[in-house]
Amino acid sequence: MSDKDYLSWPFLEPRHRQLEQELDSWATQHIAQEHEHDVDTACRTLVTQLGQAGWLSHAIAGTGHGGASNAIDTRALCLIRETLARHNGLADFAFAMQGLGSGAISLFGSDANREAYLPRVARGAAIAAFALSEPQAGSDVAAMQCAAVRDGDSYILNGEKTWISNGGIAGFYVVFARTGEQPGARGISAFIVDAGTPGFEIAERINVIAPHPLARLKFTDCRIPAAQRLGEAGQGFKVAMATLDVFRTSVAAAALGFARRALDEALAHAKQRKMFGQTLADFQMTQAKLAQMATGIDAAALLTYRAAWQRDQGRNVTKEAAMAKLTATETAQQVIDAAVQMFGGLGVVSEHPVERLYREIRSLRIYEGASEVQQLIIAREMLRA
Repeated sequence: MSDKDYLSWPFLEPRHRQLEQELDSWATQHIAQEHEHDVDTACRTLVTQLGQAGWLSHAIAGTGHGGASNAIDTRALCLIRETLARHNGLADFAFAMQGLGSGAISLFGSDANREAYLPRVARGAAIAAFALSEPQAGSDVAAMQCAAVRDGDSYILNGEKTWISNGGIAGFYVVFARTGEQPGARGISAFIVDAGTPGFEIAERINVIAPHPLARLKFTDCRIPAAQRLGEAGQGFKVAMATLDVFRTSVAAAALGFARRALDEALAHAKQRKMFGQTLADFQMTQAKLAQMATGIDAAALLTYRAAWQRDQGRNVTKEAAMAKLTATETAQQVIDAAVQMFGGLGVVSEHPVERLYREIRSLRIYEGASEVQQLIIAREMLRA
């Protein structure tokens, strides 16, 4: 049983504590620890389950469009991701991508866009995807080559995107493309592209160490109505960064969920593992490692829920969210590695809980801004002050 003392911290309100308790109970009953090897089917099933149970409403803004509130509650988002990650990594992924994939529509979509997409996302009836990265443009968004040219009431889209989560199963994609209003990041726009649009294809499915739907996308003379553009022309970088700012703190929360599960597994194992006439927990080296793991988790949690609370107060949290993501993901990697070491040979047996966590945590140090990028963001914000 995870330590839940953090729920009493002043960053959270009674409604947040109730939300966590209800979700934890629901996940215990409905979210299996393991899923079938068909990851596409498993992900679709999880999206449906999360939508039907009402949890996806917390990833959507606007009560009139299926959202739990008119603005996304960052603390609720973090609590949900932390809880789901502790139960099942793919469940966290399914929830998070519904939010990230539709976040730009919540923030910048027209009324027609919001009405067309957000209620279906909230119900789990449409799967969302966020398509920013390219083969030669990951952290360096300004190097983007995918281009959209205005043609009357449409844009013609050409280029590729890669590392796109939910690629191959999404019903729509928020795609960022160069439209050329200005050089660099100031000449990018964002568009909603429906799956099945002529000229759009899934060029390649990508397999990674923690399986989830992932693909390379290709656009060849793909015609997109101008009404599907999100925000003003040339403001795509702003759209992307605003969306990532909402969800970056929740990546830290997911890392916390993985870390707490690893600590739970390590504690239980240390207490029952017999060796040299005592238990593993009786050794001072084990006790020191457990203390380091617990302290690191609490430090990361304080940064995470501080950033979430500050954002819910309407403050800019670019620096604080970067600190939270950097610390939580790096700490979780260390905690999970320590848990694997504590289990010895069992820790690297395929599909053992800590072995799955070891694979699941690694990508969190890369996506939505690698750890090195978070350091640059923190330093830039400090120097700007």
